[in-house]
Amino acid sequence: MTVHVQGITKSFANEQRPAVRNVTFTAPEGRVTSLLGPSGSGKSTLLRIIAGLESADRGSIRIGSRDMTTVPPRDRELGLVFQNYALFENMTVAKNIAFGLEVRGVKSRDVAPRVMELLALIQLEAFANRYPKQLSGGQKQRVALARALAPRPKVLLLDEPFGALDTKVRVELRNWLHRFHEQTQVTTLLVTHDQEEALELSDHVVILKDGEVEQAGSAHELYDRPKTPFVASFLGGASVVHSRYLPSGSVPPAGSGEDSSRMTACVRPHDIKLLRETREHKGSAAGLIQRLVRVGGYVKLTLELDDGSTLEAEISHEEAEQLNLRKGERVGFDFARTCLFFEDYAI
Repeated sequence: MTVHVQGITKSFANEQRPAVRNVTFTAPEGRVTSLLGPSGSGKSTLLRIIAGLESADRGSIRIGSRDMTTVPPRDRELGLVFQNYALFENMTVAKNIAFGLEVRGVKSRDVAPRVMELLALIQLEAFANRYPKQLSGGQKQRVALARALAPRPKVLLLDEPFGALDTKVRVELRNWLHRFHEQTQVTTLLVTHDQEEALELSDHVVILKDGEVEQAGSAHELYDRPKTPFVASFLGGASVVHSRYLPSGSVPPAGSGEDSSRMTACVRPHDIKLLRETREHKGSAAGLIQRLVRVGGYVKLTLELDDGSTLEAEISHEEAEQLNLRKGERVGFDFARTCLFFEDYAI
């Protein structure tokens, strides 16, 4: 089912600005849509409004052709998974999965086959009679997903489902969820602040900032063609750079009517090429290496530019060794690719 969110606004008492304001987007049927943004951007509030756990001040929610704006949560035919699993500790894995079916009055003869089907889908057939305390975090989250899917919901809502897991388990569960979704094809909305998670799992991404939609589209579209510096910096960790540091080829074409002094650029860490100060690039932009740290096979650097701003760069460990870089020295730089902006517009 396609989810249509139209003009949703929600304010809470004693807050100066709305938690979400005039949010509009469409989550395509059978796909994963990520609601991505920093803490406080309104992601979870929006998901709770879609689930019916919060009521909107204005706007509407449609699932397929049906207006769900005032429909009670249990009648929206949604599956909801939270970060904290919310499993019943006194019930076995099989009983947890069966719970949603039993409260809906599904006949016993139909419950058992559905539970076995889901246990196979989440690859936990051998754990049917275990209790949640006997499971790992990743296994608990798989059980929570199976329980949410047991009643065959039209839409699956995931609120930071991997937030309580360590990095290794998160990566494993992301890979599993991708395969899981390919099998189920249920329309899914995923709340996350993790850009890698959103890029890896999503067909469609909605980036929120201060309760408003900053940009929505495919993951590749947002990454390659950000409309604002915020989108470029949040999705890919781009640094904002003043026009004085841009290569000559980046200036606006003659007759464009644009003033290059108003131009800024966003450049991602891996698109920065570092250069030793040699005659070959004499006069090119340079910065002071303020921080240099190796992270596995690559090196992260923070460059302090002449105007006091900073630039984050990321190069391979081999390249760093070849350049013989040291903290506290000046180094030249160039850009492989930039996103150019004039005020609020990208070109």
